Amino acid sequence: MALVARNALWGGRRAAIFTAVGVASGLAVWTLAASVGVASLLRASEPAFVALKLTGAAYLVFLGIQALRAAFRREGAGSGATSTRAAIAPKRALRQGLLSNLANPKIAVFFTSFLPQFVPSNSSSFRPLLVLGAIFCALTLVWLTSYAAIVAKAGDLLRRPRIRRALDGLTGAALVAFGIRLATSHR
Repeated sequence: MALVARNALWGGRRAAIFTAVGVASGLAVWTLAASVGVASLLRASEPAFVALKLTGAAYLVFLGIQALRAAFRREGAGSGATSTRAAIAPKRALRQGLLSNLANPKIAVFFTSFLPQFVPSNSSSFRPLLVLGAIFCALTLVWLTSYAAIVAKAGDLLRRPRIRRALDGLTGAALVAFGIRLATSHR
């Protein structure tokens, strides 16, 4: 959500929606991986899990530092402009959403621990898990797209320089904190 909000403020509704599509695409990859058992292998392999966890944490910290730098860069900017939106290419926004999701090993744990509880125990097919994952992806996309539209609609207010600096700072701090928490978590 922090990444979607940041991209809504930086690049507008379109960038935020592409970010949401990237997140949902990452969930679709995790759904497929869980359905064919790859996510379970990752969950069982401590070195692979730790490597993915640290990669994800580093990416979140990187995104957080970018937001913090933007907050401090804006510090010296004049307070007259209300729109400080910069273009974020749709491909870049999509990639950010996708990578932030794919590099999150907790999603693998979620898809291998939580979703299988709702699959009948006598089912030998991967189809029920695939359907549940697809529903989860669709719900996530609807939620994040709605959230993107709301943040983008409130964008004129939220892009005021003082508010924007505060939001960039909060978003950056949150992303860095999530990255550190992910890196230091014990699964």
